[in-house]
Amino acid sequence: MNIKFEAINKYFDDFHVLKDVSFEVKSGQIFGYLGGNGAGKTTSLRILMDVFEANSGQITVDGKPFNVEDYKIGYLPEERGMYSKTLIRDQLVYFAMLRGATRKEAIESVENWAERFQISEYLDRKLETLSKGNQQKVQITQAFLNEPDILILDEPFSGLDPVNSQIFQDALSEYISDSKIIIFSSHQMTYVEAFCDDIAIIKKGEIVLSGSLEEIKREKGGNKIRLKSDNLSNEALQVLLESKEIVVERDKKSLILSLPETMTQTELLKVLMGEGVVIGLLSSYEPSLHDIFIETVGEQE
Repeated sequence: MNIKFEAINKYFDDFHVLKDVSFEVKSGQIFGYLGGNGAGKTTSLRILMDVFEANSGQITVDGKPFNVEDYKIGYLPEERGMYSKTLIRDQLVYFAMLRGATRKEAIESVENWAERFQISEYLDRKLETLSKGNQQKVQITQAFLNEPDILILDEPFSGLDPVNSQIFQDALSEYISDSKIIIFSSHQMTYVEAFCDDIAIIKKGEIVLSGSLEEIKREKGGNKIRLKSDNLSNEALQVLLESKEIVVERDKKSLILSLPETMTQTELLKVLMGEGVVIGLLSSYEPSLHDIFIETVGEQE
């Protein structure tokens, strides 16, 4: 199952929120949808959920027009939206039934996912009595109720400690299948890098980068090389390399080299060995998703 956003435009009065937004989400993997605050992510997703109607463009599934009523959708919003003074069990059963489950099916789904996310002991308590992390696990549980065909997760790791983060990661990995669409939005780039195969970055209502994360990182890395020495400091190694007309950048871990057009990697190795450099690390350079995001969207975002 593949979902395509095809030239989606959305206006609020005279404000053009989404501008020809197009990207594809494939089942069987997790799609990362990224952007700064106010970039248009939430508006895009609300159009998918039929909360808003696009002014133009369409969403298709496997080439056919998307009808929200044909699919079960689970949604974890960034802002908590459950009732703080109502028993958790009652809320979860209610939400499951709102999505079409019978009461029996709803109860079974609640018990199943509550056990999976280790919140069974809290079901007969009010949400306001729980810690922030456990409240987040309740929110996550409601997103998975009824085994949705399309799962939309906005900042799912917010408030989770490492143990609960791992519980969620394991559940998410097990949930991926060719019949499920998972859209993952987060500002925590390490999680996006760990989970997502394809990404799209939206800026001021326009998609500015999309495709395979692996291919994007390879392309953004160009022909640069990451280098670290076991016997020279980064400072000393940088002085040596710059004397050979090699452009050097630095990050916290190593040096990043841009070789002259006349120098191959083999020739670089000869230079390093000739200077007695003990190589601790030598590999093709790939920027982090954080670096790609900053470059694409801008520091101010």
